[in-house]
Amino acid sequence: MSDKSYLDWPFFEDAHRTLERELEVWASKHITPHGTDTDAACRTLVRDLGRAGWLKYCVPAAYGGALEQIDLRSLCILRETLGRHDGLADFSFAMQGLGSGAISIAGNEAQKRRYLPRVAAGEAIAAFALSEPDSGSDVAAMATSARLEGDEYVLEGEKTWISNGGIADFYCVFARTGEAPGARGISAFVVDADTPGLEIAKRIDVIAPHPLATLAFRNCRVPAAQRLGDPAGGFKVAMQTLDIFRASVAAAAIGFARRALDEAMARAKSRKMFGQVLADFQLTQAAIADMATGIDSSALLTYRAAWLRDVKRAKTTRETAMAKMVATETSQQVIDRAVQIFGGLGVVSGQPVEKLYREIRSLRIYEGATEVQKLIIARETLK
Repeated sequence: MSDKSYLDWPFFEDAHRTLERELEVWASKHITPHGTDTDAACRTLVRDLGRAGWLKYCVPAAYGGALEQIDLRSLCILRETLGRHDGLADFSFAMQGLGSGAISIAGNEAQKRRYLPRVAAGEAIAAFALSEPDSGSDVAAMATSARLEGDEYVLEGEKTWISNGGIADFYCVFARTGEAPGARGISAFVVDADTPGLEIAKRIDVIAPHPLATLAFRNCRVPAAQRLGDPAGGFKVAMQTLDIFRASVAAAAIGFARRALDEAMARAKSRKMFGQVLADFQLTQAAIADMATGIDSSALLTYRAAWLRDVKRAKTTRETAMAKMVATETSQQVIDRAVQIFGGLGVVSGQPVEKLYREIRSLRIYEGATEVQKLIIARETLK
């Protein structure tokens, strides 16, 4: 059983503690090993998470959600708990929030009513299409264009590294509409997956199997009514979406790290070596101490950021960047030490720590690589 003492911290309310307990019970019963068909597994997980009510935390109550407004502490608890159980379950939950977040933030009433209730119910799979082959961290360099022709926008270009690419029912897409140079000339759109001119150009295989794809837009005509918010307001919408969900990436990393520590301690207490068990060696104890301290440090930064946003309604760009950077980097170190404690068994395919080793690597890159987080922290601190 993982350490749950963090739930006693003053960042949380009783509702958060109840949420964690109920999700823990559900996850223990319903998250089971999945086969090699990752697409099918994700569809099943989204459906099951929706039926159980967990996806309701991804959207506001007016559109089928659990709470009046999206509560970041709840999102973080959900992702940490799911991440501790299964990386693909965490992914499936997270993408429903990230993929629909732009609609919650900037959508009009009709857009919200059309998409958000289906997201909350697990009846529609969402995706967030921002990155491009030559535009990842530098969003202002995006080349995908959207030109207005009558009452339609015509999208041309490519998006890549798109989570849920190939299985999503709709994509929140960001494209250059050209009202101004750089970030000031980007707009956001909801593009249904069956829109003519939208193609899945390539599926992408990664070390921790998740549905990823490159999208191609070729004379893709989208009704102007599908634009999210004001023309040229897309960059702001994208950044607001990431500011909310970036802290939850840190929480997922903490979930991975907690599971790795649990596995490492169980192994260290049972592995006999030189007339004692591995946990009796001071080097092992030092590793466990570093792992536990790193996890608590990460959790304090993460839930501070979430509390500041939820309770103080504060801008948390700096605090969120700190949490994301520290939690993902620390989790990588914790999991690496867990693999070391397992020895040869730690690199056997299918072992929990081997799966965690593959799962954690992408978290240090997506939604802002560690190097980008350092730039954000420095910029905000220098202000």
